Amino acid sequence: MRQYIYDTEENIRFLKQNAKDLLIFGRRFPSPQGSSYYLGDEGLPMTERPRETWITSRMAHVYSIGYMMGDERSKILAAAAIDGLRGELKDKTNGGWYAGIDRNGNPLPDKQCYAHAFVILAASSAYLAGIEGAKDLLMEALEVYDQKFWDDAEGLAVDTWNTEFTVLSDYRGLNANMHSVEAFLAVADALDDKYRARAGRIIDRVIGWASSNDYRIPEHFTKDWQPDLDMNKERPDDPFKPYGATPGHGIEWARLICQWALSTYGAGSDEVRSYIDVAGKLYRRAIDDAWDCDGAPGIVYTTDWNGRPVVHDRMHWTLAEAINTSSVLYRITNDDRYKNDYEMFMKYLDETVLDHDTGSWFHQLDENNRLKGTVWPGKSDLYHAFQAMLIPYSETDLSIASAVHRKHR
Repeated sequence: MRQYIYDTEENIRFLKQNAKDLLIFGRRFPSPQGSSYYLGDEGLPMTERPRETWITSRMAHVYSIGYMMGDERSKILAAAAIDGLRGELKDKTNGGWYAGIDRNGNPLPDKQCYAHAFVILAASSAYLAGIEGAKDLLMEALEVYDQKFWDDAEGLAVDTWNTEFTVLSDYRGLNANMHSVEAFLAVADALDDKYRARAGRIIDRVIGWASSNDYRIPEHFTKDWQPDLDMNKERPDDPFKPYGATPGHGIEWARLICQWALSTYGAGSDEVRSYIDVAGKLYRRAIDDAWDCDGAPGIVYTTDWNGRPVVHDRMHWTLAEAINTSSVLYRITNDDRYKNDYEMFMKYLDETVLDHDTGSWFHQLDENNRLKGTVWPGKSDLYHAFQAMLIPYSETDLSIASAVHRKHR
């Protein structure tokens, strides 16, 4: 029987092998122009689906890291994705990046903060990997973000413009802000530390909302940043704006808070201890609400505001973030509860979520852990799964691309 004990050679080998398998699985993502096809169950391109900016950016990020880890083929794939972001996904008339393009190359409507944050992440990782054009892409992406999405008065990002950048949606959301924090920390580590303070401004606002809501984070807001707790109550399994609390995001915020606090204040400071305490509360609330709460292992997609499950499906990314955050919190605190959780999550991954036939992860399972594809058909990208194979043994105060760059340079 496989052992899942943290910090053993067997566990380290398991993660390393799965990272390699994921890089192999995803190799067929690039379209002829570089934008990323959505991948199916076997890793074949789903050519009828749009080629989206956020998926292309995630693939550029993953394969940039793969190249820094020594996989030479990853350089070609990362470069292809960067070409896609500099080419057909870029709006050369209005600026910024389309949400994506359809199968015929026509742009999808709107300009999303979520997608632009991933362009920043992709460009910063590719810059570290030495991919041609990455630094120019990064500087342009930061300029567009600063001009169109960052609201300095609020210390938060707005969410969605129309394609022409003339009409701003009244919707405000924390998913885009969470990935903005991730992108800002990546840029701070790779190029310009001023973005670290900006990430902290977002984090402090989120902690305020979470602490006043029993550490279940509101996701959706009005244009005045008032929580809209009933949004999408009639469409609770929306892939980007689901109703209620999203425990996986509580877990993901916890890790980002740890990374930001450690990189800002240094280990052992009073400030770090305060933020780590908050991160632990966010993590524990999410796990207590969502893990094995309906008679089967796995983390439910959403709960109501009292912690009762709403959408029982298990999304692969929630497990990836649980693996990441439990390992990070264990390394920071040396609390065996986090170590035990990590080992529980790894066992569930190996026995249930990992597709051993293809070397990838199943992206959506139902409440009985049977394969399902209503929200996430196929296996769109590698980002969450690949990072979960690296973060458990990477430096806790660095973004993953910078941690890999430092280790392998």
